[in-house]
Amino acid sequence: MHYVLVGPGALGCLLACTAAKGLGNADTLTILDYNSERAKQITAKGVLYQEGKTASSFAVNAVSDPNQLSPVDVVLLCVKSYDIKSCLDFCTPFLSEQTLLIFMQNGISHLACEAALHGAAAAYGTTTEGATILGHGHVLHAGRGTTFLGFLNTPASHFNTLLQATNDLFERGGIESHLTSAILTKLWGKLFVNVGINALTATLDCKNGELLTLPGASERMENAIQEAIKVANAKKIEIIGNPVEAARSVCQKTAGNVSSMLQDVRKKRKTEIDAINGAVVAFGKKLGIDTPQNKRLMQQVKDIERTYTQQAHS
Repeated sequence: MHYVLVGPGALGCLLACTAAKGLGNADTLTILDYNSERAKQITAKGVLYQEGKTASSFAVNAVSDPNQLSPVDVVLLCVKSYDIKSCLDFCTPFLSEQTLLIFMQNGISHLACEAALHGAAAAYGTTTEGATILGHGHVLHAGRGTTFLGFLNTPASHFNTLLQATNDLFERGGIESHLTSAILTKLWGKLFVNVGINALTATLDCKNGELLTLPGASERMENAIQEAIKVANAKKIEIIGNPVEAARSVCQKTAGNVSSMLQDVRKKRKTEIDAINGAVVAFGKKLGIDTPQNKRLMQQVKDIERTYTQQAHS
């Protein structure tokens, strides 16, 4: 099996280390990175994995030229949601009708990308593993979680085999991973949590746990999630459990963590707001459902992003 992981950010580096630990004798893993200098650094030094006070380095080959990567069995797409289209175009040289693409993005906007697959098949993943990038090829495993992988539609048996192999790879690499026939439910379940936590922490500049103690934050979190629930109900998405309580539980379990959106804001990077709260707003508009809290959060994050440019030109 030849696995290619695209996007060595926080989740990408975490999954690269996981895969490197789980590879069989005949398997190979390659990181594809548009940044040639970073690719050279990762090839030379490996990916440094840190959990608590323990650190390990994993040797991984990284390339910046997609023409070097053929044939490929499984592609793990760990780029940001807004980069999916350009990423798929970048990967075109090694995609075939036998290739399985696994999308690992936050939010739900990437579910509309099947038209751009260049003949490959698509599976989707969602994870509650916590990861923070500390430098090029250096990842902190900030919290243990669960990963789910699945298809939106019934695939050919070849792709079932590839997804099973990937799930087994993750498990051998030390993370809890499961195949599911209800991946859409799992993706929306993660969306509810992200809708409640990410934008609020980004706008309030606080860690996850502080959303339970800062005045008014918990109420705003609940309102944003309730709006998303109304949208999900209108779309006939199955909802398991209590999404508001699930988000509160995540805040408690990851109290000291910095959300991925706040990490982006602090580094003055574009956020995934359009794929998370923005997706709720967009669906709400189509369905005639008012989503004022999500609109407010989306606008606040976009206002923050606009300050990057203003600061750069000041």
